Amino acid sequence: MNEMTQAKTTRNWLNMSLWLIQILLAIGYGIAGMMKIVTPIPELAMDMAYAGDAPEWFVRGVGYLEVAGAFGIVLPAALRVMAWLTPLTALCFSLVQITAIGIHANYGETAQFLPFNLILLSMSLFVLWGRWKKLPIESR
Repeated sequence: MNEMTQAKTTRNWLNMSLWLIQILLAIGYGIAGMMKIVTPIPELAMDMAYAGDAPEWFVRGVGYLEVAGAFGIVLPAALRVMAWLTPLTALCFSLVQITAIGIHANYGETAQFLPFNLILLSMSLFVLWGRWKKLPIESR
């Protein structure tokens, strides 16, 4: 395989990987956001202690932002309209996970949530790197 073919194959695999991770992030954040929007606060607090201490508007607001992010991680790149929103969303997801790690640690929930937070953080950073530096999508 010559260098040009190998570079194209690598680029295709990277692009497919980025799309897969973007879709997984959209599904995960969409579900998490909807859960925070529609689930009664006392029920949320059974799984996430902060939900019982934080104001309801904060918990619901995080949910709405997560749902918006679920769209923002995929649609701008897919439609090639304001595609810069995709890496921006990935950056925001990364900041959300760093904050979540701190909040869960404060509530002694590190063992329960840290692995999941680190996976989401890694996925978000991968999309940020891929869609910002390595394989950006150009807007039309």
